[in-house]
Amino acid sequence: MKLNRIEYEGPEGTPLVIVHGLFGSARNWTAIAKRLAAARPVVAVDLRNHGDSPWDRAHGYEEMAADLGEVVADLGGKADILGHSMGGKVAMVFALAQPDAVRRLIVADIAPVAYEHTQIGYVEAMQGLDLSGLTRRSEADRRLAASVPEPGVRAFLLQSLVLGEGEPSWKLNLDVLGAEMPRIMGFPEVEGRFEGPVLFLRGGASDYVQDSHAEAIRALFPQAEIAALAGAGHWLHAEQPQAFAEAVNAFLSR
Repeated sequence: MKLNRIEYEGPEGTPLVIVHGLFGSARNWTAIAKRLAAARPVVAVDLRNHGDSPWDRAHGYEEMAADLGEVVADLGGKADILGHSMGGKVAMVFALAQPDAVRRLIVADIAPVAYEHTQIGYVEAMQGLDLSGLTRRSEADRRLAASVPEPGVRAFLLQSLVLGEGEPSWKLNLDVLGAEMPRIMGFPEVEGRFEGPVLFLRGGASDYVQDSHAEAIRALFPQAEIAALAGAGHWLHAEQPQAFAEAVNAFLSR
C-alpha cells in the first residue's frame, strides 16, 4: 500500500522514517521532524486507515510493516526508524521481518507485548460525535467533551477531524480501527531477532513500558537500551519535544 508521506530535507545521510501512533498522523510530528531534519533527511508517514493514506479492512502489524517496507524501499532500501506507541510496534515488526533494511531503531513508549487495556472508548466517542452543522473545532470540542473529558486527548483526536471541506468527516477509518482493536492492542507471534542498535525511550511517568517487559524486549532486540524521559507520559514527544529530539539525535548520531 502506498502510504502518504511528508518529507523534510536534511543533510545527506541515512533517512529517518517516523511512524505515528493510533489516531495520529504524520502532521502530528511536524515540530519534531523539523528538529531532526537538521542532521538528516526525515520522512513522516501516515499509516493505513489514518491521515491521507488509503483505507483497508486489515489493520494488523504484519500489513502495516509491509506498508512501511515499501516506504523504505523507495528511500533506497535502508533507513533509521522511529515509531511511537502503535507505530513503535509497526517499527519493531518491520525490523524483525527486514533487519537488513534498518540501521537504527527507536521505539517510543511501547513494548513488544500485548496490552490488556483498550482504546475502543475513543473510537466509540468519535463515532458518536454529532457532526451535523459543525463548522468550528471549538464546537466539536464542546460536543466531544461529554464522552472525552480530558482536554489534551480531545485536542489530539480532533486533529483528525476535517472541517470546511464539505461535510465534516474523520481522517480515521473508525469502523476498521474498532474492529481491529484486539490486533492493535496485541503483538504478533514473530520469529527472529534484530541485532542492530535499538533505543526504547519511555515516558518516566508512563506505565506502558515496565521493568517486567525487559525480558521480552531483549529476547527480540538483544542490543536494546532502555531509557526514560523523566516526568513525561505516554505522549513524551509532545510533552517534552526538546528533550525527546535531543535523545533521538544523540542515539542516531553515535
